[in-house]
Amino acid sequence: MPTVPPASKAARETAVDVTALLERGRTLAAPVLRAAIDRLAPPMDTVAAYHFGWIDAQGRPAEGDGGKAVRPALAVLSAEVMSAAPETGVPGAVAVELVHNFSLLHDDLMDGDEQRRHRDTVWKVHGPAQAILVGDALFALANEVLLELGTVEAGRATRRLTTATRALIDGQAQDISYEHRDRVSVEECLEMEGNKTGALLACASSIGAVLGGADDRTADSLEKYGYHLGLAFQAVDDLLGIWGDPVSTGKQTWSDLRQRKKSLPVVAALAAGGSASERLGEILAADAKSSDFENFSEEEFAARAALIEEAGGREWTADEARRQHTIAIEALDAVDMPDRVREQFTALADFVVVRKR
Repeated sequence: MPTVPPASKAARETAVDVTALLERGRTLAAPVLRAAIDRLAPPMDTVAAYHFGWIDAQGRPAEGDGGKAVRPALAVLSAEVMSAAPETGVPGAVAVELVHNFSLLHDDLMDGDEQRRHRDTVWKVHGPAQAILVGDALFALANEVLLELGTVEAGRATRRLTTATRALIDGQAQDISYEHRDRVSVEECLEMEGNKTGALLACASSIGAVLGGADDRTADSLEKYGYHLGLAFQAVDDLLGIWGDPVSTGKQTWSDLRQRKKSLPVVAALAAGGSASERLGEILAADAKSSDFENFSEEEFAARAALIEEAGGREWTADEARRQHTIAIEALDAVDMPDRVREQFTALADFVVVRKR
């Protein structure tokens, strides 16, 4: 996996502890998130607890991998843009995390993914019906957590969350439709990934500030940061989806190739022209018609990955991650905030695009 950008100058000079930032968001959000899940009727509460890694498949307490917790960290940090206490952003952090996990439950089922975070996915353990129902319930809970605050700011935050959720769903629909097309343009792929990943990270980056009383101009600038950070995040995810180490990612080798995903490296390679690009196009077109695709060997997927790299898809995607990272950082210039908070936003952006999982 190629390293994407080096740490930004501000983060290097201040030595921001990103692990502590992520842990703060996780720790502040955890009790409110657990209380929200406890509202669910059985067996949905148990299924959700399994998904979040709190229990194992037999219902025993577990210390599962709960994910990177970037979204809660951003939501809590954004409250501090307004010089509010970090706790002000907690309902937003929980709401965004609930929507994110609603999408994961449904995506795993739609994509046929059997593993997430090194464990069997919910639909694999508890069945497709529970995966759908619990996902729906998490979305409803997200809105409850915000609206029960009963403030004008909570209403504004909920409006932004629901708009982001609709964009996320649009992105998933685009992603699925692209799997059945021979060609997808780079522009279409970026639009899909902006919807599927950028929209919710944009919301996470602004929702704490909105709860803290930020005006629309401030919230919009923070959303711009989060949106482009989401595109950088997804570009790295696309690299990991082909060349990531399964031990780190928790997914199969060549996972995106196995699902025929039109991810950025694939789309960029097909658009590049040249012999490797043409050969890749011919092979992928044949794959779409193959009745034996699921039985392809490791070597066959490795050969496709090699063609994507030869055509320039891997390098282009790494460059795009750097470009989107830069746009995200520049968006912060429009927001008046404490220097410490700006440095932490920058450090989180660096973390998102320099990772192995």
